Amino acid sequence: MKATLVIAIVIAAAVTGLSRAAAATHTNATVSVATSKLGRILVDSRGRTLYLFEKDKRGRSACAGTCATYWPPLLTKGKPTAGSSTKKTLLGITRRADGTTQVTYGGHPLYRFVQDTKGGQTSGQDLQDFGAGWYVVSPTGQKIERAGS
Repeated sequence: MKATLVIAIVIAAAVTGLSRAAAATHTNATVSVATSKLGRILVDSRGRTLYLFEKDKRGRSACAGTCATYWPPLLTKGKPTAGSSTKKTLLGITRRADGTTQVTYGGHPLYRFVQDTKGGQTSGQDLQDFGAGWYVVSPTGQKIERAGS
């Protein structure tokens, strides 16, 4: 009985994550800078922390399926917008395997973390999930490994 409940919860989370990701494709994404306990970091239009995945190579996402359920990619319908204190020249896009368009910054595809439910949270910082590390991104496009770096 418990295993069935766990499976149902995982499926519900996957569907919710995919629905959120699909909804994000209806607008142009905005990337801004906010101050956090880790320093100045990139955030989405709702102030949620953006992360890079060390497994991504040459601007291509290595996070799909279950990975993208826990780490939803920052998707955009058109050209992403540079918000407060971001460098427009570092913003870009990459095509995902499913055909959607993901925002990149400094060549890194950007993601949110499902457990960061409001602005200012950095619960995904320095996690080792799906084969590599996840880190918040600085306004220069580099990963931040610890506060002040």
